[in-house]
Amino acid sequence: MEILIISGLSGGGKSKAASFLEDMGFYIVDNMPAAMILKFAEFCAGGGGRYDRVALVYDVRTATSFTELFDVLDQLKTMECECRMLFLEASPEVVIQRYKETRRRHPLLGRTDSLEEAVRQERVLMEPLKARADVVIDTSHTSTAQLRARLLHEFGSETEQGSMAVQVVSFGFKYGLPMEADLVFDVRFMPNPFYIEELRPRTGLERAVAGYVFSFQQTKEYLVKLQDLLTFSLPLYAEEGKTALVIAVGCTGGRHRSVAVTHALAEFLRSHCGCPVAETHRDIARG
Repeated sequence: MEILIISGLSGGGKSKAASFLEDMGFYIVDNMPAAMILKFAEFCAGGGGRYDRVALVYDVRTATSFTELFDVLDQLKTMECECRMLFLEASPEVVIQRYKETRRRHPLLGRTDSLEEAVRQERVLMEPLKARADVVIDTSHTSTAQLRARLLHEFGSETEQGSMAVQVVSFGFKYGLPMEADLVFDVRFMPNPFYIEELRPRTGLERAVAGYVFSFQQTKEYLVKLQDLLTFSLPLYAEEGKTALVIAVGCTGGRHRSVAVTHALAEFLRSHCGCPVAETHRDIARG
């Protein structure tokens, strides 16, 4: 069992980190007192694998005595589980700006006369927790994608840390764009097999149709340019923390040209991009 304590400064990015970790398969519990953590860990251990990855948010709202939390952490590490702590922080200027933008109330504001003083006091108060943390992330100048990528690197499984998953889908423009598409390419400029009587009832997955589509120089050149573009851009999408990319290729009906190009493109990506590639043909039975 894996237990991760998410802590840090208010406005440091704990909520955003918890959302990303939940997407990674962690069961998230917010604002759990230290006294309850051991009992909860025992409950999770008896969950038959349902709660193998747990992340507990512990912050200044919960903290009464760090000694109690540190004792709990020491006991957790004697159990059959991996226990780590993540601490998120940001500069005082950034935290103050974030609170001004969201108009939320800092949890220590009732004890102080100003937001600036509340931020300063919390930083001092949480310093022992930061010193005990296994991973410290300063989000002052970290984008959402960068934070997600860092969390994947630190806490993701081998599968999650792997390459971005790519889906290549063919479609027909007359049936509408795929809502999930990240990139859309239009191949309606290519000669259309629909107007060849013997090819009309067939699909772009059949050799006769694909052979016709790729018998034209513009189709061959377009595919090469598309391959070059994706070879260049896919690693950059992955670097920005994107875990899934949907590439849509469309023709009029989604049965001939887009299907042939999608199939050829998926085959190329499988052998060249080093990431899992799925191929689907949304409108192949409709065009």
